[in-house]
This record gives sequence, structure tokens and C-alpha cells, in this order.
Amino acid sequence: MVNLDGFDANKVEPTTDFEAIPAGKYVAVVTASEMKPTKSGNGSYLELTFQVIEGEFKNRLLWARLNLDNPNEMAVKIARGELSALCRAVGVLEPKDSVELHNLPMLISVRQKTDSDGELRNEIRGYSKRGTANGAKSTQAANPTPPWRRG
Repeated sequence: MVNLDGFDANKVEPTTDFEAIPAGKYVAVVTASEMKPTKSGNGSYLELTFQVIEGEFKNRLLWARLNLDNPNEMAVKIARGELSALCRAVGVLEPKDSVELHNLPMLISVRQKTDSDGELRNEIRGYSKRGTANGAKSTQAANPTPPWRRG
């Protein structure tokens, strides 16, 4: 069980249905990261939670799973390539812990994908530096407050 003492639903707006956001590029930050075991139990993946920090879809969450420990060598190769792109996008080339990738703005390329159950879902298909697509500059160094908590 989880202690929910102090939570009052009267003081929090309820979440509405989350539709997939349109395909495109969004400024986002990693807000959480966790290694989780695969369903088969023979490996693990890094699950990253991203939060869009600008525009119409500000505060929307997206997820990526990187199969860093897997018997399928191709899955590991793909995951390591994605992690390299993410690291380059935020300027942390040799992270010792995934938390070093948190709260650093980047551009994520998002596409829509229909799952086997017919639901439209989002998939992150790439990472790049924030300034490469729209000329925006990161304000992270000047302001230590995470972008989604600023005014």
C-alpha cells in the first residue's frame, strides 16, 4: 500500500483523457529515469520520462525505453545509439548516472504510431540540441529552477 495522507482531490484538477500529441519536434526535458526488468526477465531497460516544456502541449509526458541490457545485440546497439543522441542533445557525453540527464532542455522528435490494440500512441524517434531547429538558446545554466516549474 501507498500512504496518500494529505492528498485532497478537491484541490487538484482531474486528469482528462490523454490523446497522442501530433507528430513533430518538441522542447522537452527528462524528468525521471529508472532501470526496469524486461517482461522475460533476461534483461533490463532504461525507462525515461520526458516532459514537454513549451508550446501547446506543455507539461505533457512521453516515455522512451532503451534496452541497454538485452540478449538481442541489435536491441542493445539501437538503445546505445539513442542514448548517445540524447547525451549529445543535452551536452552530457559521459554520464555516470541517468540523473545527470534530467532537467536539461532538448528537442525530441515525436511520431504517432498505432499499437496492436488499435490505439494511437506517441514514440520518440530522435533527440537533438534545443537550438538546432528553432535557434532557441538554453536557459538552464542561468536559471537552476527546472523549466516546467518556472512561471
